[in-house]
Amino acid sequence: MADSIDTPGANNDANAVPNGNDGSENKSGDKSPPPPVTPPPPEVETQEIIVINENTEELDLNHGKIGKIENLEPLKHLERLYLRWNLIKTIEGLNTLNTLVELELYDNQITVIENLDNLVNLEILDLSFNRIHEISGLDKLLNLKKLFLSSNKITEIKNVNHLTKLELLELGDNRIREIKNLNGLLTLKQLYLGKNKINKIQNLEDLSNLEILVLQSNRIIKIENLENLTKLDQLYISENGLTTIENLDYQVKLETLDLSTNKITVIDNVRHMVDLDELWLNDNQISEWSSIEYLQENKKLTTIYLERNPLASDPAYRRKLKLILPSLQQIDATLCK
Repeated sequence: MADSIDTPGANNDANAVPNGNDGSENKSGDKSPPPPVTPPPPEVETQEIIVINENTEELDLNHGKIGKIENLEPLKHLERLYLRWNLIKTIEGLNTLNTLVELELYDNQITVIENLDNLVNLEILDLSFNRIHEISGLDKLLNLKKLFLSSNKITEIKNVNHLTKLELLELGDNRIREIKNLNGLLTLKQLYLGKNKINKIQNLEDLSNLEILVLQSNRIIKIENLENLTKLDQLYISENGLTTIENLDYQVKLETLDLSTNKITVIDNVRHMVDLDELWLNDNQISEWSSIEYLQENKKLTTIYLERNPLASDPAYRRKLKLILPSLQQIDATLCK
C-alpha cells in the first residue's frame, strides 16, 4: 500500500468586523464601550494528497483531514481507495482510476453523487454519513454489487434499478417514505431500510433472491406483500406499530425474526418456520403462556427475547420458558445454564 505525505493547505483567518453598537450612548448620555466581538471560527486546516508509490493497488487515507481528492492520476493500478472521515465536499479527481473496484467516502461532507462515470469496474461504493439528498450519478456503474448510502438526507428511492448486479443496498437512516423503484434488482440479497419514515411494506415483488430485509424503526403497522421473498432468512421489523404476526406463510426459511418493540399480544403464524433459530419479541404485550407453548413445534429455536412483556414479570419466567422450550440456549441477553 502506498504511503502519503500530508502538507497543510492555505488557510486565511477572517478579520473580525465590529457591530453597529460601537460607540453608542446609554440613557445618561455617556458613551458605553462596545460589546466584545466574537470572531468567526477558524477554518479547518486541510491536507494535500501526495502519492509516493505509483504501483500501489490499495490506498488508505482515512482520518487524513483531506479536503480535496486530487493528485491521483499516477495511480494506474489502484483497486481500493479509502477516504473515510475526511473533509471532502466534492467527488472529483477520480476520472483516471478506471481500475478502481472499491471506493469509500464514508463520513465526509459530500452533497451530490457525481463524477463517477469512468469508474466502470467499481463494485463497492460507500457514501454513508454524508449530506446527500438525491440518489443520482450512478448510470455507468453497471458492475456495482454493494451500495452504502445510510445516514444521508435521501427522501426517495430512485435511479438504482439499472444496477442489475447489485447484491446489497443500504439506505438506512434517511428520510424515505415509500418503498419503490426496486424493480429489476433480481440479484439483490440484502436490503436495509431501517430508520426511515416508511408506513407500508410494498413493491418488493422482483426481489425474489432477497435474504436479509431490515425495516426497523419505521411506521409500519402491518406485515404484508412478502409473498415473493421465499429465500428470506433474516427479517427485522422491530420498533414499528405491529399488532399481529401475519402474512409470513412463504417465509419458511427464516432463521432470525425480529419483531421487538411493537404492540404484539399473541405469538402466532411462525410454526411453519422449521429453521427458526432466533425470535426477538421483547417490549411487546404478550401475557399468556399459551403463546410460548405454540412455539414447541419450532425445534431449532435456540434464542428468544421476551423481556419487558407482561409474562416476563412471572417469578418463574426463565424456568417456565426452559421447560416449555427445552431447545433454548439463550433467554433474553443471558445464556441458559
